[in-house]
Amino acid sequence: MTAMSDKMGRNFYIGVDIGGTFTDLVLAEDGNGRLHNVKTLTTPADPVQGVMTAVREALADIGGNAGDVRRMVHATTLPTNLVLERQGAKVAYVTTQGFGDIFQLSKQRPVGADRFNIFYERSQPLVSRDMVVEIAERMDHYGAVLKPLDVASAETALEALAAKQPEAVAICLLHSYANAAHEQQVAALIRRRFPDLYIALSSEVWPEYQEYERASTTVLSAYIGPTMATYVDALEQALIDLGVTCPLQIMQSSGGVMSASAAARKAAYVIESGPAAGVIASAYLGGACDFPNLISFDMGGTTAKAGVIQHGLPRITHDFRVGGKTSSGARDAGEPIKVPVVDLAEVGAGGGSIARVDAGGFLQVGPRSAGASPGPACYGFGGTSPTVTDANIVLGYLNPGYFLGGRMEIFPELSHQAIRAELGDKLGLDTVTVAKGIYDLANTHMASAIRVVTLQRGIDPREYAIAAFGGAGPLHVVKVAEQFNIPTVIVPLSPGVKSAFGLLVSDLAYDYVATTIMPAWAADCAVLDSAFARLEENGRRDLSVEGQFGVGADMQRSIDLRFANQALDIAIRVPNAPVTAQAIRAAEVRFRELYYDLCGMRPADPLQIVNCRLRAVGVVAKPTLPHVADGDGNAGRALKASRKAYFPETGGFTDTNVYDRVQLRPGDVIAGPAIMEEPDSTTICPPGYLARVDGHLNLVITRA
Repeated sequence: MTAMSDKMGRNFYIGVDIGGTFTDLVLAEDGNGRLHNVKTLTTPADPVQGVMTAVREALADIGGNAGDVRRMVHATTLPTNLVLERQGAKVAYVTTQGFGDIFQLSKQRPVGADRFNIFYERSQPLVSRDMVVEIAERMDHYGAVLKPLDVASAETALEALAAKQPEAVAICLLHSYANAAHEQQVAALIRRRFPDLYIALSSEVWPEYQEYERASTTVLSAYIGPTMATYVDALEQALIDLGVTCPLQIMQSSGGVMSASAAARKAAYVIESGPAAGVIASAYLGGACDFPNLISFDMGGTTAKAGVIQHGLPRITHDFRVGGKTSSGARDAGEPIKVPVVDLAEVGAGGGSIARVDAGGFLQVGPRSAGASPGPACYGFGGTSPTVTDANIVLGYLNPGYFLGGRMEIFPELSHQAIRAELGDKLGLDTVTVAKGIYDLANTHMASAIRVVTLQRGIDPREYAIAAFGGAGPLHVVKVAEQFNIPTVIVPLSPGVKSAFGLLVSDLAYDYVATTIMPAWAADCAVLDSAFARLEENGRRDLSVEGQFGVGADMQRSIDLRFANQALDIAIRVPNAPVTAQAIRAAEVRFRELYYDLCGMRPADPLQIVNCRLRAVGVVAKPTLPHVADGDGNAGRALKASRKAYFPETGGFTDTNVYDRVQLRPGDVIAGPAIMEEPDSTTICPPGYLARVDGHLNLVITRA
């Protein structure tokens, strides 16, 4: 990592990611290029405690001072879990008169198997109808006032709402993306009456047209905002008490980071915080290893996430859904958010996912997880439900004596007992057969996430490599890749903390939008220039707050285009220069190419410009991946043991070589079946595959 500070002494840069089971930390030290990793159990009752435990341990291990931390970047599953578990704030919703039923109508619909479920019920909205306030006012879509705000009636309505004691208020008035004046007036009224109440304004959270999606994004921000604000304040204070003086930064769903105060104010931006960090880490890995087209596969203790990197960049979507059976960019059940999100799919299949027998007598896995407390049965913390981790213990894939590098005791007999008592006896099957079924079912569920971000996007996964990380990802990735005939599997060094590493290679980024609907064939370049100028002014202002970290600023412009008679719009990059007719024509050509790639058709219809978008990026210096000279090619130096592991290709349990991955060197080649262990993860190379170590110490696994 190149120097980010002129201060004397040691400079530390910390990325810390809270997962459902483990809290991961990566510390980079300026000048020596080494990375220090820490993995501790998450503390669900007080996540700050787990973060601070990891920070203290990392600093103690390297003999560092908290005052030498120059950058602190954080990702957390807290906002996602609040939505999934419906544990957010009690939200009131303020809208224009006549639009109070928007969430009762909604746009949710049954998908997949639910299309045939006659008992299907939509999930309940985050705002109950009795918490909705309608205000007399009206703007048109150009921002002109059609009906002035009736302040007296607004105050009366808000006073009635006070008796219901909301914990947060979401304000989304009709067409406020074009004129925010009425929203700001209503917010001022609320602040005068309730100065400590959390308020989310659609014109601040994400001022884009499409009323339902904008309203949903604003409500989500209010729903998780109070908890995020309290959490961020507590974490910042704990860091200050430890002696960390640098500002805290939070990973956004878009793959950029923002200040902690901005994340608390616009909580919807961080709802997919942790999963986005993993995709950014994969993009960085792909760039270093010359794999510009890569599938990112992240399997942790609670969920598995998949994303796609094309031409070195992660795909970004503006139509993401959270809180359904899966969180993804598919038009699925769940709550829509319009802020930019790394295009990924997340399913409830992780190491802690609980296996059960359903009412029909069939084996099922997930989405419920044992989490960190009580955790899988083998943890010995009191959990009795069998999990994917327990299945991996029974199959011989995990070493009970080397869990977390030997720092955590595991009880394999509890795994056998849980699978036999909870599943085997009910199914009439032996423990090993059930464990194999759990392993295979988990792989099938995780493959569904890859299917969403590849085949459902018109992407052929056979043309991509797949990068696996997370504590459990390398255990499963080869069998998941097999389902799609993906030819190359990459497992980076220290995969169990790779999402935390992704935080350190993420730039500062702030996203802005301005709705500017006009025909592309008669675009008003002056209007577009004016819109971009306003967005850039906001971007430079927000970046200046974080300026001490930036080594450069980059203003990235794009416009959303669509066919005049369709609703599908695609963001197209345009030059960071005065808008010209030639630039619009070039964007139209690019749009038609992308539309054909996505839909397989070439309509001749004229195009519309829908939105101007800007991403203001503050580029930061980044740690580099190690590059090591080839060794002697003798992987035997790393051979540590042999144990029996289950591989159906060889007829069952087979004597399998176990390697200490830390001792492997570039040029080493290992034939499967083999197991490579490191403190934060274990990699399985099944029979019929070869694992080769490249110059960055990645394992590259291909068919023999």
